[in-house]
Amino acid sequence: MIESYAFGRMEIEGQVYTSDLILFPDKVKESWWRETGHKLSLKDIEDIFREAPDVLVIGTGFHGLMKVDEGVKEHARSKGITLVVEKTTQAVQSYNDTASQQKTIGAFHLTC
Repeated sequence: MIESYAFGRMEIEGQVYTSDLILFPDKVKESWWRETGHKLSLKDIEDIFREAPDVLVIGTGFHGLMKVDEGVKEHARSKGITLVVEKTTQAVQSYNDTASQQKTIGAFHLTC
């Protein structure tokens, strides 16, 4: 469960994170970075697809500046994964709403 989010800062179970991250059901991958900073490609989240979530929530940043490549969307569709792409503030709420009911993974850009 994500306890709070503000520009550049996310709190999960009492731990504060200040860099982009991926939230798996059983762990947090800190300091997540993409090949191209504000563009999310399939290669950037291969480990997420190996986990086969029911839901993938992508937080595109406080202002929504990170763009999601069409290949990511197509791959999620082909695997039957529900894909939610929103500004990070809304994505946090979506993650919290689904994580207790379905296998959910969140990939969050914390700034921009």
